[in-house]
Amino acid sequence: MEEFSFLTIIAVFEEMFGRGLFWTMVAVAAAITAAYLYVLIRDRAMSMRKFLLAQLSMPVGGALAVWFVMLMTNSGFRDIGGPIDWLVLLGVFGAGAVGFAILVYVVQSFVRGRISDI
Repeated sequence: MEEFSFLTIIAVFEEMFGRGLFWTMVAVAAAITAAYLYVLIRDRAMSMRKFLLAQLSMPVGGALAVWFVMLMTNSGFRDIGGPIDWLVLLGVFGAGAVGFAILVYVVQSFVRGRISDI
């Protein structure tokens, strides 16, 4: 592999998760992002109360992301080898934490309503 491109990354993820699951995850992430942008445009501000609750949920999201990747790849913590494995695991945790926080904020915004309604 002499060239490292975006298509190579997509091919690796499709191989890891399977084509259907990978593109389902991409679609869900896009839908959550669109819902988050909708909420921000609708409310014209961020609710600090919702933001705090979303931040408090971040460790749960990170742990769920690590668990999901370990489950899908049939790996365990005993399979972690070198420093790059730990960096990838931390990246998965961070991405899961941020994604889950955005999801929690969006769900709160739809359940509780607009900032002015609180």
